[in-house]
Amino acid sequence: MFSYRIFKVWRRDFIVWQKYFMASLAANFAEPLLYLLAMGYGLGKLVPDLNGMTYAEFIAPAILITTVMNASSFETTFSSYTRMEVQKTFNAIAMTPVSMADVVVGEILWAATKATITSSVIFLVLAVFDLIPSAWVALMPLVMGCTGLLFASLGMVMTSIARSYDFFTYYFTLVISPMFLFSGTFFPLDNLPGWVKTLAYFLPLTYPVRVARHLFAGSFGAFDALALAGMLAVAAILMLISVKRLVKRLVV
Repeated sequence: MFSYRIFKVWRRDFIVWQKYFMASLAANFAEPLLYLLAMGYGLGKLVPDLNGMTYAEFIAPAILITTVMNASSFETTFSSYTRMEVQKTFNAIAMTPVSMADVVVGEILWAATKATITSSVIFLVLAVFDLIPSAWVALMPLVMGCTGLLFASLGMVMTSIARSYDFFTYYFTLVISPMFLFSGTFFPLDNLPGWVKTLAYFLPLTYPVRVARHLFAGSFGAFDALALAGMLAVAAILMLISVKRLVKRLVV
């Protein structure tokens, strides 16, 4: 079903991205920095320590993960939809020996890669503010990559459904925004009412946020390994769904 040509698609997107990568890095740098300053060092002055961490230390790993979520989601929704429907890049590539399935998977892999690279600049911010307390943080690129794959695959499923750009407004408002707010990003899940806390455990962002927070706290256990494996499994399922839907939609 898939071939090595997936990486031809990945390389094509990478070459295009090199032409505007500075703007891409700046966009993924500015917003997390503002959240860190406003929430971590503004609101954080009014919040007591959480589990032995200052509020800035508490939200730092979550901000890193949510940046990956936003970057990978945007890439496989607005950007991929543009290449598919406006520029007709998907169809043009599929005229070569590269299959449509290869195109879709290549797009997903590229989105995860781009999100991981561009979000990594936030480490510079965290280092400046002395918010990298543990050597376990060296595993964060793995967590970021898994997160990128998960949300890139979910975004591609949305693209397979979308008939216009307006559809993505619903997706980001009704799916991405609630995850951003209720996945333990800005406050512990234990502070939520019981039914909301239960619902939070069904949100895919909850798990990478928790794993990232564990790494920043200096630990990595069985739960974290299982969470990463589960994220990859869900990403694989979503990837197959998006491939099936887009091949049916685009291949006559």
